[in-house]
Amino acid sequence: MLAFGWLDAIPSWAASLLSISVLLFAGAVLARLINNLLTRLTRDGTLLQRSLVARNQRPIRLAIFAAALALGAGVAELTDRQLGMLRHVLVLLLIVLIAWIAHIVLHIWLTLYQRRFSLDASDNLLARKHITQTRILQRVANVLIVMIAVAWALMTFEPVRQYGVSLLASAGAAGLVVGLALQPVLKNIFAGIQLAITQPIRIDDALLIEGEWGKVEEITATYVVLKIWDWRRLILPLSYFIENPFQNWTRETASLIGAVSFFADFTIPVAAIRQEAERIARASPLWDGEVFVVQVVDFRETVMELRILVSAADSGAAFDLRCEMREKLVDFIQAEYPESLPRLRATLDAPSGPDIGVSTSPARAATPGGQNPQATGGT
Repeated sequence: MLAFGWLDAIPSWAASLLSISVLLFAGAVLARLINNLLTRLTRDGTLLQRSLVARNQRPIRLAIFAAALALGAGVAELTDRQLGMLRHVLVLLLIVLIAWIAHIVLHIWLTLYQRRFSLDASDNLLARKHITQTRILQRVANVLIVMIAVAWALMTFEPVRQYGVSLLASAGAAGLVVGLALQPVLKNIFAGIQLAITQPIRIDDALLIEGEWGKVEEITATYVVLKIWDWRRLILPLSYFIENPFQNWTRETASLIGAVSFFADFTIPVAAIRQEAERIARASPLWDGEVFVVQVVDFRETVMELRILVSAADSGAAFDLRCEMREKLVDFIQAEYPESLPRLRATLDAPSGPDIGVSTSPARAATPGGQNPQATGGT
């Protein structure tokens, strides 16, 4: 007994701190042993088992840390004030642990659900639909988890308890202030929920917005990233897609009809153009064989307008097919019917009187919109 008499000389606060420190160290060692054991046991297990172990290592450490702290509070000699502070810390740790576990469970469940679908498939409409829903709902749920955890933590502090209640119930003057401050965030959160349910856009959808064409690259809890065709990124809030019109080229199917319009002289043989255009479409790997139409859609004063409709598997192929059709048709017309290209015409008046002269009436453009056509002359 005399050998340990020096322990009686240690102040009570130092002894309490020492006992808590020993328990925390033992808890850290125990957490490491448990994580190593679970890792070995699930090394050859399923994806769900490995994900659970990998993502729960830190929550397990936090849970063991909280348990060791609670055990230390029970054996240490603390005053009522110190004990109350320690219990408050334990409550905060419990709130953090619950929110953390909820986030992990949600992530693992949605990850396993998304593995059932692949965006690399040729017909990925169903995959885009489900992946868009799960990603939006996951981000919205994560924001709600954080908001609830923060509100719960605030409610444990007596001076700011009203702010936690206001954050959850939006009651009172403080709730109005918080609600006004969070209005843009809440607006986008509810817009995200509506987008997930109605799905006007999905991941990898081809959109035409603000004169820009691109594909939906990412949908977060507050904004959408649109990857434009030249690799720029257009960032738009979620509320934009609820309040503003836009074009979705892949809403129901990825197939798209491309239109090629051009002007030609009245002398051009439409049947020959239709035959050549069909030959170009059939020879192109971009044409899906569904739609092919050649029509004279309008007459102008000096020209007529022809329109060719061809379909393709997606918007990118439709754009390339339209370009290919224009290039090859121009080559064909220049080679076979150059006289049928748009021309400027002029009339020569007969000379009147002794002075021999020629007056020319103003030339009229053969193409609409003030465009400069190729002038080939003519009488």
